[in-house]
Amino acid sequence: MMKVRLLAHTPEPERLIAAAAKNCYSAVDVDGILDGLTEEKTQSFLQMLTEIGHESPIEHVSFTFAIEGVSRSLLAQITRHRMASFSVQSQRYVREKGFEYVVPPEIEKIPAAKEQFLRAMEDDQRTYEALTAALMEGYLKENLERGLPEKTARSQAEKKAIEDARYVLPNACTTRIVMTANARSLQNFFRLRCCRRAQWEIRALAEEMYRLVYAVAPTLFSHAGPPCVDGACTEGKMSCGRAAEVRAHYEALRRENAE
Repeated sequence: MMKVRLLAHTPEPERLIAAAAKNCYSAVDVDGILDGLTEEKTQSFLQMLTEIGHESPIEHVSFTFAIEGVSRSLLAQITRHRMASFSVQSQRYVREKGFEYVVPPEIEKIPAAKEQFLRAMEDDQRTYEALTAALMEGYLKENLERGLPEKTARSQAEKKAIEDARYVLPNACTTRIVMTANARSLQNFFRLRCCRRAQWEIRALAEEMYRLVYAVAPTLFSHAGPPCVDGACTEGKMSCGRAAEVRAHYEALRRENAE
């Protein structure tokens, strides 16, 4: 099951962005850059930045998330967002014994498909364990023949075995991620991945991340989300045609976080 936690974020993120914007548009010196930045003035600066499309000041704040229960398939997608930092659970160092996996909803709801999928996961687990054992036996023999102490030989053999055996693990296998991104990168991420045309798993993750950051910085993320939430759909002929439904969904999400 997917779980997302906001581990940390820049303190007073909206006020810091307002200070950066103030630096751009006034002659104030560094000693007074935070002076007078009331909540109302801060919101005014952020709204101005949105209106004129000046996005660089929002890069000064960042958010760090801990994510678990997501698939390796999702990992391949999210790491394409290069303006972020990722720390991922290693399959080289962590043995996937009894690995957990994500079952796509469309497979879950069709009994015959689900049965085949679960059987495939069980087969993958058995293959992984058998391959790990076979590799470890071979590597252990090599290490002992090289004269390594048995404890060292066994430890090195296991590491090398799981490093090679991981190639048979499925994309459904779950992983854990720590991700840090600045607010500008997050807004781009939400624009792409909150869209209904995004793959279901990464869209669910993006919406949960959006919910967490909106609670911290509602003005900053008031226009975030898929393009149709705050304007026209940009998908052209590939549009889902449900812009009104998407807008209503995000309005409800924002109200929920405001309560």
